[in-house]
Amino acid sequence: MTDILPTEEERIEKAVKILSRDGLVVYPTETVYGLGADALSETAVYKVYEAKNRLLGKPISVAVSDIEMIFGIAHVDKFAEQFIEKFLPGPVTVVLPVKNILPSDLSGGTGTIGIRYPDHSTALKLISEFDSPITSTSANISGQISPVTAGQVDVQCDYLIDGGKLPGVPSTVINLETKRVERAGAMIEEIVEFIKTHK
Repeated sequence: MTDILPTEEERIEKAVKILSRDGLVVYPTETVYGLGADALSETAVYKVYEAKNRLLGKPISVAVSDIEMIFGIAHVDKFAEQFIEKFLPGPVTVVLPVKNILPSDLSGGTGTIGIRYPDHSTALKLISEFDSPITSTSANISGQISPVTAGQVDVQCDYLIDGGKLPGVPSTVINLETKRVERAGAMIEEIVEFIKTHK
C-alpha cells in the first residue's frame, strides 16, 4: 500500500502506528529501500523473514536514529566508538557484539548484530518517532535486486513511504570487533584507511 498522505509528518505518524502494531513498513534510506519492523518484537521480526522468504538463522541488521540506541543494543568498545563517531550516520553497517535485548533470530546465533544509522532524514525521523530500533534489510525477496525505487519493492508490506529514486550503492559492512570488512560498498577507501591507522 503506497502512501497518499500529503505531508511527511502524517506519513511518519501512520508508519509509526503500523510499526507499533508489529506491522511492516518500507522506508527510504541513503542506499536502498529498507523493510522496517519493530526490532524488539519477535512477532514483527518473524514477519520480516516471511515477507522476504528469508531463511531463519540468516542475520538481519537493525537501524537506529542515534548513538544511544547503538549502546542500548550492542557492546561498544573504544575503537568502535571512534569509528561510529567518524562514519555514522552514513552508508555503513557496523557489526558489533549483541546484547540479549534483541530477538535471537536477528543475530542468527552469531553473537553479533549489524547496525545501520542511516544518513537520511525520513529514515531518521521514522526511527526517532518510533523511539526504538527497526529492522534494516532491503525491501526485496531474498536473492532479488535491492530496490532503488518504490516500484521495485517486491515484498508484502503494510505501508510504503515513497522517497523517490535512491542512490542504490550498498552500505559497507564492517565488523568492528574483528576490524574486517565483510562487504565492500560505500566509503570503502576511507573505512580501510581508518582501520589501517587505528590498529
